Amino acid sequence: MTTPVHSPSRYFHAVGDELVVGGKPLTQVAREVGRTPFYAYDRSAIDARVAELRRAFPPAVRLHYAMKANPMPAVVAHMATRVDGLDVASAGELAVALAAGADRREISFAGPAKTEDELAKAVEAGILVNVESFREIRLLDTIATHVGRPARIAVRVNPDFELKSSGMKMGGGPKQFGIDAEEVPRALAEIGRLGLAFEGFHLFSGSQNLRADSICEAQTKSLELAARLATHAPSAVKSVNLGGGFGIPYFPGEMPLDLSPIGAHLAHIVRQAESRLPDAALIIELGRYLIGEAGLYVCRVIDRKVSRGQVFLVTDGGLHHHLAASGNFGQVIRKNYPVVIGNRVQGTRREIASVVGPLCTPLDLLADRVELGEAQEGDLVVVFQSGAYGATASPSAFLSHPPVVELLL
Repeated sequence: MTTPVHSPSRYFHAVGDELVVGGKPLTQVAREVGRTPFYAYDRSAIDARVAELRRAFPPAVRLHYAMKANPMPAVVAHMATRVDGLDVASAGELAVALAAGADRREISFAGPAKTEDELAKAVEAGILVNVESFREIRLLDTIATHVGRPARIAVRVNPDFELKSSGMKMGGGPKQFGIDAEEVPRALAEIGRLGLAFEGFHLFSGSQNLRADSICEAQTKSLELAARLATHAPSAVKSVNLGGGFGIPYFPGEMPLDLSPIGAHLAHIVRQAESRLPDAALIIELGRYLIGEAGLYVCRVIDRKVSRGQVFLVTDGGLHHHLAASGNFGQVIRKNYPVVIGNRVQGTRREIASVVGPLCTPLDLLADRVELGEAQEGDLVVVFQSGAYGATASPSAFLSHPPVVELLL
């Protein structure tokens, strides 16, 4: 039986056994940064992914970037010029989106615990708020009166179905996200009674899905649900955010998502929407899929140890910078991200080694017994698939090591 291997990187290549990032050899990038660890995001990889989606999607489908995947200001500013809109999940992310010059008409705000201050900032900025409770509806009415401008509202729906085979299920069953589908008619009636500016629906049923058929099924059900709920809406539906859920291959045996059937299915969805929701723009909201494969995490081997026959490469990076790669960010059974020695990608000599970090916990594990080019002190360890849910999703203050550097090349 053949052991499953990682899917090859689609955006990074090696020259002379050294990885190239942003058109530069990795060791040159490391010298220019001045220290490790760091995250490097490649503009050309981002642009290539956006272009792939544009080719696959019908022109009528709008593409939004979910900033929670990576809110680095330089990344957001770059993405704002490539996509049709941004989706934020906090007032902090909203500030970054506005500073990036994003079109306020194409910014939306989702999250289950929006504070009164956050809602006020959203109304003042004129962005779309995806309401997730009756409390938010009532607060927005008060805020709109105080601010003197209408509160733009979409209803985030907790659907009565799940995105099958998704890594994280965000809808279906009891959830903290959105308003249960059966309660949405009552919410729409309240929005109409208060005279708030209703615009549409937001449905996000799951994430990190590598099965095109599951994504297509969820999109069909989402449009059907939106059309059904639209009969209760106080005004015409202007937008339907169908969510995303597109996954990237992290682990051995996983294959990249096939966009072709999704694009063909979206063309069918667009035709359906033209008759059932003629005034509605259709939105696909993606975070991980846009940025995940465009980023690398780079750390340096500080020590090489052999313990009872097992090689350990002890680095200056770890779970405090990259919680997901350590297996402590949603994995039930720990699996290795794709990892290489960045300046010995193939290596004239190979070995089985574990890559560990500087923290005083056995959980600080970036790679467990993987085949790598034989590494020495000073060599650079690279973790692929690190563009999303990396620096800002990790406990950077743990044990008070220096913060990680981020750069867009």
